[in-house]
Amino acid sequence: MTEAEPTGRVRAMDAGFVSEEAIYALILVAGIIVTAGRHGESSWAVFWTVAGTVVVFFAAHIYAGTLAHLNVGRHDRVELNTAFRASVRRSSGLVIGAAIPAAILLLGATRVIDDQNAMWFALWAEVAALAVLGYLAFAKRRAPVPVRILGAVTTALFGLAMIGLKVIIH
Repeated sequence: MTEAEPTGRVRAMDAGFVSEEAIYALILVAGIIVTAGRHGESSWAVFWTVAGTVVVFFAAHIYAGTLAHLNVGRHDRVELNTAFRASVRRSSGLVIGAAIPAAILLLGATRVIDDQNAMWFALWAEVAALAVLGYLAFAKRRAPVPVRILGAVTTALFGLAMIGLKVIIH
């Protein structure tokens, strides 16, 4: 293994979790929660809004990625099925990133936790997930621990910004 290669644990996390798509999904879902909370929606309604939005974004991302791989630069000779599989693999971060807050919203929808608290818990879980993504991204590069922590804090700030919006809107 060369110095640039990630360790086994980090490589395993690279299957879609540590990706720009996962970060986008977490921020997108946070925005949906903030907006829906403004209108007094239940966690059940917010869950379905999240699920529908993520499915559309996932499909659009796969479609766009497939087209991009078919027609750009060195990819101009890639076969359709190869471009499609690569796009699905890359886009999986959208679903993975949305899974944590969606699961928490389901806990609220099924009354395992209080309905309104579910949205707050989902937002805070997104902050934590963003922090983990930031940390792992720098761990993959074998950055020193202080840089990894700075990466975690910086990435988590996007989630904290969404929480700030929720507080301001309410």
